[in-house]
Amino acid sequence: MQSVNPGQMTDWKAMGADKKLVAGICGILLGWAGVHKFVLGYTTEGVIQLVIGLVTCGAGGIIGIIEGIIYLTKSDEEFVRTYIQNKKGWF
Repeated sequence: MQSVNPGQMTDWKAMGADKKLVAGICGILLGWAGVHKFVLGYTTEGVIQLVIGLVTCGAGGIIGIIEGIIYLTKSDEEFVRTYIQNKKGWF
């Protein structure tokens, strides 16, 4: 992927990449409750994840674990573009 401004430094942390670590860890540890969705501002998806977690007695938390790993393995630029700017709610 190419940067928008190749000659200019972009502060991805200021654009939302600072949420990557928190959302990733919350996804892995509290994924069944959808906490990682709420951290990113996805209220509807967070409520859906919480309901799935409660109905499946936590077994639906595998979705949160997968998403947490995906968040943590993305670069700051990819994370901001995918989850902050484009608002991709699932995976």
